Amino acid sequence: MSYDVEKIRSQFPVLALHDKDPKPFAFLDSTATTQKPEFVIDAMDNFYRKHYSSIKRGVYTMAAQTTDAYESARKKAAKFINAKRESEIIFTRGTTASINLAAWSYGRKFLKPGDEIVISALEHHANIVSWQLIAEERGAKIKVIPVADDGDLILEKIPELVVPGKTKIVAFTQISNTIGTENPVKEIIQTIRHIDPSIKILIDAAQSAPHKKIDVQDLDCDFLAFSGHKMYGPTGIGVLYGKYEILESMPPLEGGGEMIDQVTFEKTTFALPPERFEAGTPPIAEVIGLGAAIDWINQVGIEAMYQHEQEILKYAEEKLREIPGLHILGNPKHRGSLLSFTLDSAHPHDAATLLDEDGIAVRSGHHCAQTVMQRFCVPATIRASFGAYTQKWEIDRLVEGLLRVNRIFSL
Repeated sequence: MSYDVEKIRSQFPVLALHDKDPKPFAFLDSTATTQKPEFVIDAMDNFYRKHYSSIKRGVYTMAAQTTDAYESARKKAAKFINAKRESEIIFTRGTTASINLAAWSYGRKFLKPGDEIVISALEHHANIVSWQLIAEERGAKIKVIPVADDGDLILEKIPELVVPGKTKIVAFTQISNTIGTENPVKEIIQTIRHIDPSIKILIDAAQSAPHKKIDVQDLDCDFLAFSGHKMYGPTGIGVLYGKYEILESMPPLEGGGEMIDQVTFEKTTFALPPERFEAGTPPIAEVIGLGAAIDWINQVGIEAMYQHEQEILKYAEEKLREIPGLHILGNPKHRGSLLSFTLDSAHPHDAATLLDEDGIAVRSGHHCAQTVMQRFCVPATIRASFGAYTQKWEIDRLVEGLLRVNRIFSL
């Protein structure tokens, strides 16, 4: 079946609205956050309009309906990444909260002075700072897998950095949010398992879950984190997957309602996962929205979406390389659906401001990855990123806009 991008784009109210503008809106910032299809908006609207209530706290019909919808989203998330059981899915505020939960809950119990945590040089701040904080508290050390000039990790360094009995956690991204590097996750995990099977491995899938089919059982990762808002769902909701036996060994991060077994003034015992890690009233509408987003992705087909985005990526790369003074960051073997670049003529912020005047939305800055910017000796980049709805005319508009930037700043 052919991929009907115009039909898909028409399902997104914001895009459909602005496609009628004299200068059609080119939205090229899907790596930061995706637009939302009517399907997701309707699911959340129906909840608020037709059966709004809290979950697990009432025997009345609407409460039961809401609880069913909430837990149905957990089932969808588990199936989406092929978790062994639904109870391995914990709802959080997003990828950042998921990584923090793993770092603080697992780290506080199992890390000790002298232990080591290995991360990569391509990480978002969420997968750096979280580990730095727990390492400082527990007296552990951070080590970094370096990145080559082309943007690929130097995988040969892993056996030097990962030390049996000393390395406790390895955390790295599946797709970089700056260069777009697609790391060979399964190969990296197999290398680590060969060195020491007891090491816990966390995958930041914020940039991969919207684009690539993920099978946590096949990968054999211990934790995996992703966000709803980057995969056509709402903000304020994400997932931490964890192998059940590991989650069961971890203490709760927050205390409150629903995460308990028994409470007395002397002692509290805690519920089993996932409830142990979901204290308080959860973001119910957002969970339902995430479930709807997963349904929508499944309907479109994630493999078809990925192929479309790769076609757009190839087209964009060819067009951008024709622009004088434009430099694309990195040249990895496999790249996700984004391009970061600089212009000789203008600072990224100035360029992005001028592009906005033309109705072209891109991201500019360090993209919460200052260490990547430092490694490649740039203060910031312009980032154009693509989604299921991106069309080639948007790339053409970007090229026209960048040529205008060059003209203005060369005057």
